[in-house]
Amino acid sequence: MKEPQILSVFQDTAAAWSENAAPAPVALVFDACHVGVVLRAVLFVQVVMAVAVMFGATTPLDWLTRLALATGAALPATLLWLIVACSFKKVLARLSATRQQLAGMALGALAGLYGCGVLAMLGSLEAAPWWASACTGAMLSAALVAALVVRARGKAPAAAAARLAELQARIRPHFLFNTLNSAIALVRAEPGKAESLLEDLSDLFRHALVEQGESVTLSKEIAMAQAYLAIEQVRFGERLRMVWSLDTQADAARLPPLLLQPLVENAVKHGVEPSASGADIHVSTERRGSRVVVKVSNTTPVPGSVRGSGLALNNVRERLSLLHDVQAQFQSGLKDGVFQVRIEVPA
Repeated sequence: MKEPQILSVFQDTAAAWSENAAPAPVALVFDACHVGVVLRAVLFVQVVMAVAVMFGATTPLDWLTRLALATGAALPATLLWLIVACSFKKVLARLSATRQQLAGMALGALAGLYGCGVLAMLGSLEAAPWWASACTGAMLSAALVAALVVRARGKAPAAAAARLAELQARIRPHFLFNTLNSAIALVRAEPGKAESLLEDLSDLFRHALVEQGESVTLSKEIAMAQAYLAIEQVRFGERLRMVWSLDTQADAARLPPLLLQPLVENAVKHGVEPSASGADIHVSTERRGSRVVVKVSNTTPVPGSVRGSGLALNNVRERLSLLHDVQAQFQSGLKDGVFQVRIEVPA
């Protein structure tokens, strides 16, 4: 392998580093397009209605009757607010932060008037409290918007900090040194393998340094994991036995960047590295209706002989929660000598 070819690989990686300095896009101040947000908003309004009707109820049955009427007006009004806020997400994003919050309150006032109108049409109100309903809707919306703003502000730095921590913790210096040592050992004996190894290393770092945004496709994460394991295959040879079971229908699912790489690295570190006979690593993806299931499993040496700190798993779990909220599921555990991580996300 010629020296210029090796240098070009690292020049590409250096260029990727410089491109990573591009600023990230600004997110919407409040975002109602999440199942978790919808569930919490409905529950919040329902609790407020349940407490409010207590003031006029004389018996438990009277309270239930009043709550049913209030729910019949408040629930569609709340859903209408969420639908409009989500549908006009791009329009709201063009406004300043203050105007976005005022727009949310204005939508709340309209939702309050809608709820009052529903009760008036049903004939359950002697005198429709239009102003009170509008003010109540605006106040409830202000509380919801405040909660969404806190969620949005907490999400951006947390995601950025998680990504930075992942880059620092997963792409470690000793991994780079081990890879380069493997390449040096192959340069004279098998230059083709050395060149392939360095190209895989370049792809790995390019993906880690260039990939931006809060999510990437599952197919890109699989490519990242394959590049990483191709490098480790050179180090461990037959001790690392890989099985891929990939469903192409699951490729479009969204994951946080650099999610699979620490999982397969954990499999190598705690399965292959401490065992003289190596380990079997199995990565599978499968689409099941509107869900995608991703599994990463590895055989282990003597049970309990190797234990990690759990930082990588906690990192993955937290970033999944930030991206998909209640729509994501994360499970991990050791059974019959096989450690498995199971992730479920929307398709």
